[in-house]
Amino acid sequence: MNRASPTSIPWSALAAIVLLFGAIAMLQSRIDVKTSDFAIQKQELLLSSPQAIKKLSLGYDSLLGDIYWTRVVQYYGSRLAEPHPNFDLLWPLLNITTTLDPKLVVAYHFGAVFLSEQVVGANRTDLAIKLVRRGIETNPDNWYLCGDLGFLYYWRMKDYPDAVDAYLEGSKIPGAPPWMKLMAARVSAMGGSIETSRMIWSEIYESTNDKNVRNMAVKELKALKAQGDEEHLDEIAADYKERFGHYPTSTEELRAAGLVRGIPLDPEGYPYVFGADGKSKLDPRSPIVIPAQAPASSSAASK
Repeated sequence: MNRASPTSIPWSALAAIVLLFGAIAMLQSRIDVKTSDFAIQKQELLLSSPQAIKKLSLGYDSLLGDIYWTRVVQYYGSRLAEPHPNFDLLWPLLNITTTLDPKLVVAYHFGAVFLSEQVVGANRTDLAIKLVRRGIETNPDNWYLCGDLGFLYYWRMKDYPDAVDAYLEGSKIPGAPPWMKLMAARVSAMGGSIETSRMIWSEIYESTNDKNVRNMAVKELKALKAQGDEEHLDEIAADYKERFGHYPTSTEELRAAGLVRGIPLDPEGYPYVFGADGKSKLDPRSPIVIPAQAPASSSAASK
């Protein structure tokens, strides 16, 4: 990290630094005090304005960022043993830390974990996303943070479109690992965007010489083709029921009714079958595996 190294510091500046570090020491000691009255703890965040602290740092931003990051870790760890921990100071401390040192990537990564954890954390995924997005803005060449953002949208929020966008953006950063594009493709398929997933897997197939990755892409493309076929057959089955009062029991009945040409086969050559609910599915003999569809969330459904 960059450290300021002025050759000459006026006495007034030295006095300001002493006062600043004295205030931080007071903050450290007070945060460590065990108290049941958390309202008092809120008032103990003496230096609550990140911008004000940055001005007072006199160029020692990174050093103070390190100190505040240490306080974040200590603050979080000291509350894990409590039966009903309260993490209200977590975001203010992280806000100060990353304002002082925007390049402190570890603070964005682990800070997002601390904020988003539901049981042993603040249960504030919204703030975790805000923190990581800030980190990406100030560290645009760091693919790791894009992976963190994709995880938050995918795992915490069940927001699949935004998760796909995060993984795709991260995959474009030089040095990003191949799994980021793979995650984008898989999350896209789970979230129901078959065309987007097919496009990504096709690009993966065309852009790599790795035999294992190409085989994986072929396998996923076959699954996506089958998934699309099933959705189309389900629509046809619904039309069949309107005409005949019951669902088809086989694709042969659809052919006999003139709703399909021939017998629809999956990419491995096996005929599709129908369940009692009128939903099509793969023949049990087919080696194709279609990924389970994730339930739609309010955030994902609104996109």
